[in-house]
Amino acid sequence: MSTERQATITKLVKDENVKHIQLWFTDILGNLKMVEVPDRQLHAVLESGAAFDGSSISGYAEIEESDIVAMPDWDTFKILPWAQGSEKTAFVFCDILDRDYKPFEGDPRWVLRRQLERAKKMGLDFYVGPELEYFYFQSAEGPEVIDEGGYFDVLPADLGNDLRKQTMRTLDKLGIPMEASHHEVAPSQHEIDPHYDEALVMADRVMISRLIVKEVAAHNGVHATFMPKPMHGENGSGMHVHQSLFRGDDNAFFSATDPDHLSDLAKCFIAGQLKHMREICALLNQYVNSFKRLVPGYEAPVYISWAHRNRTALIRVPLYVAGKESTVRAELRNPDPAANPYLAFAVMLSAGLEGIEQEYELPPSVEPNIYKMTADERETIGLGSLPNNLYEAIQATQESELVRRTLGEHVFERFVTNKLNEWYEYREQVTDWEIDKYFSQL
Repeated sequence: MSTERQATITKLVKDENVKHIQLWFTDILGNLKMVEVPDRQLHAVLESGAAFDGSSISGYAEIEESDIVAMPDWDTFKILPWAQGSEKTAFVFCDILDRDYKPFEGDPRWVLRRQLERAKKMGLDFYVGPELEYFYFQSAEGPEVIDEGGYFDVLPADLGNDLRKQTMRTLDKLGIPMEASHHEVAPSQHEIDPHYDEALVMADRVMISRLIVKEVAAHNGVHATFMPKPMHGENGSGMHVHQSLFRGDDNAFFSATDPDHLSDLAKCFIAGQLKHMREICALLNQYVNSFKRLVPGYEAPVYISWAHRNRTALIRVPLYVAGKESTVRAELRNPDPAANPYLAFAVMLSAGLEGIEQEYELPPSVEPNIYKMTADERETIGLGSLPNNLYEAIQATQESELVRRTLGEHVFERFVTNKLNEWYEYREQVTDWEIDKYFSQL
């Protein structure tokens, strides 16, 4: 780190009266973790990062290899917009290093960095724009809604709308540009949309946005959750991700001559995601609950297909608007907001790059409503489906050379083990549904 950069950070901390600096990182599931240091330790952290025991971080290190270092990425340094008196707290995202100060293989941020470097060697930059859906509830005790609104509804004096506004203002203070926010389809369901940006920047912003949504809700006495399917009979929460590859300032997905304005590179990228979707699904939908959302009838994709107009497709390519070459993109619709964004974006990019490198052929688009097709019609056009549950998904992941290569052996083995344990624990549960269904009859 340059002396000039160190001086800039030191001056900012002093001028803004920052007394505490939180060093942020995530475990393999995308749970935000942090080590907090006082301002008097800033010089040491600038020089050497902060060493800590990683053996208690899910997916990180075993007891005998637990010494790791949180090395701040100072480009991400921000001051939190709430303060205790005049003293302020700042945060910075960290790259995790091993004891030899080399990238730690268990760091999800490093997994994404590797794929971005792979794309960079091909002259490409990966940009994403996620739509973050979530619910507000009266408390953390259960799903009791705070509003009865629907899609794009305007609810006068509604607490949910006010919470969204507070969230957007807070994110703006943190220098995180937002495209829009609105009420979603289900009661008490809302959405915020960060501005399209490079994938590593966006993964950090997803982590910040999830925290701020929850913080603002808690400060107002309600509970916000990114649980994919918190209520039976209502739409679940997704994280549709708009994606494109750029060469410098030029959108590599755009073609002036193709009837659909999709370049050959874009077609191969989409074909790669379609081909490898079952393998990467566990990283995009990583919880048992995730698959309660991916069922017919709730505006979530089930079948592996792409289309322009058809919103039942897995990947939607919005129609080209003349003069808007930079907006040509592919919207992947099955990820949910509980995913680890670093790992999710990494496998999405990896599958797409595989399609480009291997020159996969894009199948025809499926424009009719897939849910209105018969099973024979779906079979005739060769429509595959997403896994039905977490166990099916993790089985496909276990067999995937692409996912193993993308995640690296360390993260791959620990992620698979974590998800299998979750499935086995879930399988043993006796649910209220089973009691209501069988208890009095059998």
